[in-house]
Amino acid sequence: MQDMTASINRPKVAIVDFGLGNLFSVKLACETAGLDHEITNDRRVIERSDAMILPGVGAFGEAMATLESHGLVTCIMDFIASGRAFLGICLGMQLLMSESEEFGRHKGIGFIDGRVVRFNNLNGEELVKVPQIGWNRIFSEGQRWEETHLNGIPDGAYMYFVHSYYAIPSDPRNVLSVTDYGGRRYCSGVSKDNVTAFQFHPEKSGVQGIKIYTNWALNIKRQMEAI
Repeated sequence: MQDMTASINRPKVAIVDFGLGNLFSVKLACETAGLDHEITNDRRVIERSDAMILPGVGAFGEAMATLESHGLVTCIMDFIASGRAFLGICLGMQLLMSESEEFGRHKGIGFIDGRVVRFNNLNGEELVKVPQIGWNRIFSEGQRWEETHLNGIPDGAYMYFVHSYYAIPSDPRNVLSVTDYGGRRYCSGVSKDNVTAFQFHPEKSGVQGIKIYTNWALNIKRQMEAI
């Protein structure tokens, strides 16, 4: 009976499927963190969930067009406005920005004011190997991680990255973590209100990445208990 109660009280997470994400790894990470989950693009399922994950890989413009075609942009903004926990991963972080320069200029969801640019987008010169694929470090750069989903993560911890573009938030207060690549320090994590998002893939980042999911799950449970 206790097991049934525990299952009923597990937070329900909607993992948004718009055809551009590695959903299996996210699903496994949710299971490890004790989260019920459903992979879906159904607005009704999302609306009744306790939390949402927007994962993604691929092109910004294609992703926005797909989200629009499923009516999910408004759904995402409404979900965020409700105050429930939202987690963006890789392209899911970039889509939160105002716009992207990937293959033209594309409007983003716009929850965080900022733009998305290519690593070599400086005087047209190729500065580094693009895309960045592999392990790299995240740093706090003076931000306090104790009350965030990075609580307990060592400053300088290694996480797994796969991307050619990166976000530049207009407000430095939205920057949660930074990473160095090719001599450039860029934003690798953002936080604003009930929204946290990472350029790296926590679900592919070993023990430290799973700890991020566990921290996020604990925060969702606290929110549910406070209602």
